Amino acid sequence: MDKWQSPIAPGVSWYQATVGERPTYPALDESKTVDVAIVGGGYTGLQAAYNLARSGISTTLIEAYRLGDGASGRNGGQMGTGQRWWPEEFEKELGYERSKALFDMAEHAKRHLLDFADVHGIDMDYMPGQMNVAHKPGHEREYRANAEIAAERYAYPHISFMDARETAERLGTGDYHCGVRDTGTGHIHPLKLLIGLASVARSAGAQIHEMTKATAIRQSGGKIKVDTPSGTLTAGRVLIATNAYVGELEPVTSAHIMPIGSFIAATEPLDDFPTVIPGGEAVADSRFVVRYFRKSRDNRLLFGGREVYSSRDPKDTAQAIRQQIIATYPSLKNIAITHAWGGNVGITMPRQPFVREVMPGVTSIGGYSGHGVMLSNYCGKLYADMISGNATELDQLAALDVPAFPGGRHMRTPLLFLALTWFALRDRL
Repeated sequence: MDKWQSPIAPGVSWYQATVGERPTYPALDESKTVDVAIVGGGYTGLQAAYNLARSGISTTLIEAYRLGDGASGRNGGQMGTGQRWWPEEFEKELGYERSKALFDMAEHAKRHLLDFADVHGIDMDYMPGQMNVAHKPGHEREYRANAEIAAERYAYPHISFMDARETAERLGTGDYHCGVRDTGTGHIHPLKLLIGLASVARSAGAQIHEMTKATAIRQSGGKIKVDTPSGTLTAGRVLIATNAYVGELEPVTSAHIMPIGSFIAATEPLDDFPTVIPGGEAVADSRFVVRYFRKSRDNRLLFGGREVYSSRDPKDTAQAIRQQIIATYPSLKNIAITHAWGGNVGITMPRQPFVREVMPGVTSIGGYSGHGVMLSNYCGKLYADMISGNATELDQLAALDVPAFPGGRHMRTPLLFLALTWFALRDRL
């Protein structure tokens, strides 16, 4: 069993514990010249690498740590329909045509991911169904409207409204007031997907290097240089696919994508608690600091949330998540937690993806804001389509108005901390 624990995120995840030894990829040990260099080995980078390589475009991907150490290998696994905003919210902001195009794009992303896994024989533990539920009364009208609008205006008939009784039955708790159930989507084992994706990308001819940190991206002689401690990549185009882990590598990306901590705990199998999510759907609630949970294929509860004050000690993470589990499911007060882990999610100010050419020939994609399982995979493919000269939906995301976080380099993190603390307090009150 792979005992590796990432230096960038606390805790050995249940995902990692269930995949055995992860395949390894060599560190970069020399300078290279390629058509496209990719910085970041998550879903976005690997999908781009695969699709570029299969098109005959020479591609090298570097990852600072191990593939899967970031959000792509440690996330909640939920495939929410549409974008992070509900389509009716986008419609008010952008109008129906653009809102419909963004919704359809997300459906294309869903279909792409499911087809990709099927074609390449990647068993990612797909389980159908997802529910969004209201943690406070007073949301019934908007939840009813969401189901009606999805069917009538967006040709998506898979969402149904749940009243308080049905919500309690389908979740196995009376902690929520109403919700919607989506039978057209589901949830996955994210690390199994990532391992399969990396293998497919390598087989297609992409060069993949772990434990290779990009230290600078610069223009030189009409080319782009990506410096690392062990060599320089020279390329005609560069994709920054680091999401929450850009650090100080590229200032425009770091000004627009902020990392926030997200933490998950896995319980022992719930064989004695058949009423907990009996249908096996994934669940996300209406809190600003979202609680998200689901059952795994082996019947464990995987429960996640963002804890502003959580330390990076996995024991503290487990205790913080345990309190949230008990608040939702008091009957699980004595259930054992077997794994607890965390990491960073990349968010933007409007919770919309960030797609931008940050310098000539250098494109940055990220900021999926907790909605990236489908979108990150699809954005990687769309980037490759763009480089290959094919029509692409990526322009729809590039056209979104995603401003930088206020406060500049030194103040944006403290300001975000204060904002999250305020919203977490609002959730509790």
